[in-house]
Amino acid sequence: MRLHIANGRLIDPAAGVDRRADLYIAEGHVAAVDVAPAGFQADRRIEADGLAVLPGLVDLCARLAGPDGSPSPDALRAALAGGVTRLVQPPDGGVMLDDPARVHAFLNESPAGPCRIHAVGALTPGLRGEALAELRLLAQAGCLAFGQGEAGLSDTRLLWNAMRYAAGAGLALWLRPQDPWLARGAPAAGGAYAARLGLEGLPDLAETVSLQTLFELQRDTGARLHLSRLSSAAGLARVRAAKREGLPVSCDVSANHLHLTDVDIGFFDARYRLQPPLRGQRDRDAIRAALADGTIDALCSDHTAVTAAGKAAPFAQAQPGAPGLTTLLPLTLKWARDQRVPLAEALARVTSGPAAVLRAVAPQAPRGAAPAGMLAPGAPADLCLVDLDAEQAPDSTTLPCGSALSPFAGMMLPGRVRATVVGGSLAWETPA
Repeated sequence: MRLHIANGRLIDPAAGVDRRADLYIAEGHVAAVDVAPAGFQADRRIEADGLAVLPGLVDLCARLAGPDGSPSPDALRAALAGGVTRLVQPPDGGVMLDDPARVHAFLNESPAGPCRIHAVGALTPGLRGEALAELRLLAQAGCLAFGQGEAGLSDTRLLWNAMRYAAGAGLALWLRPQDPWLARGAPAAGGAYAARLGLEGLPDLAETVSLQTLFELQRDTGARLHLSRLSSAAGLARVRAAKREGLPVSCDVSANHLHLTDVDIGFFDARYRLQPPLRGQRDRDAIRAALADGTIDALCSDHTAVTAAGKAAPFAQAQPGAPGLTTLLPLTLKWARDQRVPLAEALARVTSGPAAVLRAVAPQAPRGAAPAGMLAPGAPADLCLVDLDAEQAPDSTTLPCGSALSPFAGMMLPGRVRATVVGGSLAWETPA
């Protein structure tokens, strides 16, 4: 399909572009900006006056798997409704990505057209932490990198071996830094509020001890690391120092932690039972500062499909996580507005920033090897049209995939996606 997107406000953080422009799309790629290529005849013209034209969002943590282990149509619809065109499935998100055949099936089960999906393979079979999985075969099947998800890895020698192997094979590890012993049985972040509620607290040490180990092993092996969903000020300080040192490391944080703190739990509200747990205001402020100064490379949705029954349990036993695919962009825009962050700079954390992470951890990845997160000629035609002035409250009547269980349900948030284009095809239009 050939598309002509006319009169939109083109915002391309990767190119430093923020101006009114026409966009021409052909054969799944951006064909031209401003002036149509010779002989171009559009199959459809989309009038974008009053709308922003953005690169499609790149989400580095979204659990997509449905009950059958294949990508859930509801999750894919939610992604498109949120302007997300590229996602990363963690190894513990409803499908065990420890077998090449299973990885291949998962990556090829989604219908042609919607969302480009990457997978983080299981570092150990069954995430049991007993031996390394067949990392090279999993990479050949399409895995972007390798990690343990929430399972963690307590065997430091096995982790050292994994990093040595990965460095030698040109692979990367994708880990959430958390000491599994310090984290055991802790549904809330350590501190006065958890103590007041009588909840076992997760100390900052759980993150910093893990980071210290990872960076020491990285210095020895040279392995590339991506650190997923950091949550503490102390942890971010260590990452900032590691980057200054020149270690090959990138990181992301959840959009939830950009706005919420532990006191939002209130009287055991299970919508705020997240993993990692919400921390204090000092940690939230540190996340905002590190995101603004580039220490944090990307914001992710940390999307998890939760159920009403799972959230109805007592707080400590409630299902952790929250839906987030439809709120990733609004929460980014809210951060930009509230903290007076330049719009293009904020949008870079959900477009060009995470796209750069993907290129760094898997420069030879067979899926999605073309430059993502930008709208320059030749780039994949993955983009969204957004009404930046509109506001809406996440709920199940307006947005798909369990938005009523979001911690932001009922809150008016800026921005509404009007259309999403993936590979040059119109994949989503906001229902009238």
